[in-house]
Amino acid sequence: MELSVRIERWPLAGAFTISRGSKTEALVVVAELSDGTCRGRGESVPYRRYGETADGIVAAIEAMRPRLQQGLDRAALQHAMGPGAARSALDCAYWDVNAKALGQRAYELAGLAAPAPLTTAYTISLGSPAAMAESAERAAWRPLLKVKLGGGDEDGKRIAAVRRAAPRADLIVDVNEGWRDDNVAENLAACADAGVTLVEQPLPEGRDQALARTKRAIPVCADESVHDCASLDALAGKYDAVNVKLDKAGGLTEALALAAAAEQRGLSVMVGCMVATSLAMAPAMLVAQRARVVDLDGPLLLAEDRPEGLRYDGSLVYPPEPVLWG
Repeated sequence: MELSVRIERWPLAGAFTISRGSKTEALVVVAELSDGTCRGRGESVPYRRYGETADGIVAAIEAMRPRLQQGLDRAALQHAMGPGAARSALDCAYWDVNAKALGQRAYELAGLAAPAPLTTAYTISLGSPAAMAESAERAAWRPLLKVKLGGGDEDGKRIAAVRRAAPRADLIVDVNEGWRDDNVAENLAACADAGVTLVEQPLPEGRDQALARTKRAIPVCADESVHDCASLDALAGKYDAVNVKLDKAGGLTEALALAAAAEQRGLSVMVGCMVATSLAMAPAMLVAQRARVVDLDGPLLLAEDRPEGLRYDGSLVYPPEPVLWG
């Protein structure tokens, strides 16, 4: 396989804010593989939380060039690189080029049924209760809202304000490790009062033992605490669901395996994303077919998506066309 790799910057429609900070552009890495006839692409996002940078991802992908030219295939890639955004870009590019070379769709290669349109969550960024209520009111017509919390001691007020502004929407909450042992029970209770149906990663990875002894009426989903199949053992007794993200898992191959392994353990599956273009969402649509919650709204937060991007009809997202991926 011949390789090319590049960094792209995609401006956001507005600031995107979570408990760890704010950004105004999506920085993505695109890997392309060519067998001389067909070309496949994969997109990933450097996850700063894990020390990843765009330059570092490019360097890790470039380091694979000699092995790619020597015939490294997708199965061998899983052992040649660890989980993370670098492998994700290459893995998804492999799925794309292999599907095109065989004249099939990626879901057929995976042994899956044709994907169907799905309802995706839409994200309300972290801000003051008033600002979040204003954002929620504008999006109140959407059936599912994902509310970012974890910004100090006003989360109870934030989620109550969002609920008042969007009384009919289903709400899920993403804390991004922003709560503490001494406020997790109080904040979970506030979420229950607001009718929230799922809370993601309330406590920091590795410091989440309090979840095992915290009574709660809402399922709790692991995000930062789960990456690939090897991380599932540490979730026992603390989490009810897992958020499968291709950039954490290291691509579609491991993401599909992770979703299946989580279900075998009785964990519900959520499919999430980073803020990125439709090229990053497209392979995640295959995992999303088995998910209880789908959060693939990354392109909706951009000022402009790829011209061949996924079709969004309100909160309904449609599977990719081959011109995009797979």
